[in-house]
Amino acid sequence: MSAPAPATPSGLADGPAADERLITRSPLKKLLGRPELGAVVGAVAVFLFFTFAADSFLQLSSLTTVLYAASTIGIMAVPVALLMIGGEFDLSTGVAVTSSALISSMFSYQVTANVWVGVGVSLLLTLAVGLFNGVLLTRTRLPSFIITLGTFLMLTGLNLGLTKLISGTVSTKSIADMEGFDSARAVFASTLTVGGVHIKITVLWWIALVAVATWILLRTRYGNWIFAAGGDADAARAVGVPVRATKIGLYLGVALGAWISGQHLLFSFDVVQSGEGVGNELIYIIAAVIGGCLITGGYGSAIGSAIGALIFGMTSKGIVYAEWNPDWFKFFLGAMLLLATLLNHWVRKRAEETA
Repeated sequence: MSAPAPATPSGLADGPAADERLITRSPLKKLLGRPELGAVVGAVAVFLFFTFAADSFLQLSSLTTVLYAASTIGIMAVPVALLMIGGEFDLSTGVAVTSSALISSMFSYQVTANVWVGVGVSLLLTLAVGLFNGVLLTRTRLPSFIITLGTFLMLTGLNLGLTKLISGTVSTKSIADMEGFDSARAVFASTLTVGGVHIKITVLWWIALVAVATWILLRTRYGNWIFAAGGDADAARAVGVPVRATKIGLYLGVALGAWISGQHLLFSFDVVQSGEGVGNELIYIIAAVIGGCLITGGYGSAIGSAIGALIFGMTSKGIVYAEWNPDWFKFFLGAMLLLATLLNHWVRKRAEETA
């Protein structure tokens, strides 16, 4: 016995034409619906501005320096953007990067082991911090702002307290002469030469993370879960989305980014200052917001966060090349945040009106 056909709501036509998924959208509507559109406009504007304001801005050496500055922010901005799309924050990211570097350095030095052993221990402990944030968030239902603020304060204290207790100073001992240091530096802090142009390996890490994150968001079920959990967690849970596991996975992704950034910090200088990283968490969030992520969650892209980081790199280095007072940098960064947020809001509103 066949089931009766569902009743069609009044005012809607029967048949496939009534399915909004089959409605074709014009290229303009698709473009306006992209979360990174505002960031692209902003990036072009910043690039043109410093092209005229700084004579040396277009030199290859200058552009590679801009890319390097953008990559050091972008490596963390990508997982932070995914976390924001999932509806959460992490205020401990800046000091987590330093914690990751400190663990690698002090474990390697004190245990007199191969540097790669310290790198592996650092990965496990950094992921444990991300797991702690994710589990505590999902179990207690407390705001991520409160939980990660607590983690931020604890890590800040641990970084300083343990470094002074073990090393006797606020910085770690040099590990440059230890076994495995050169190979680890090649992976995390080397410089590649392509056609006479020197490119830091962090640029490749950054591009790889953007590609993987974009694939996850647009081509996998987990990407759908991220958008659903950030848009409306209760509704997502009601239709079978594993919201708890999704958010824990996002915090683990942030921890992985912190580990990569931390190893770059360590193997770039071979010593680490325990007080570094405080305040960087805001820069990562700013890059994600400039790239189109909404504070409320459920909207954004990994590519947008990369463009936001690129805007940060162009601004920070463009001010230097223009020979301006660097004290004005934070002013320009704040202005860009406000302008990008307003532009993204306008673009999204226009997209909704033309949909």
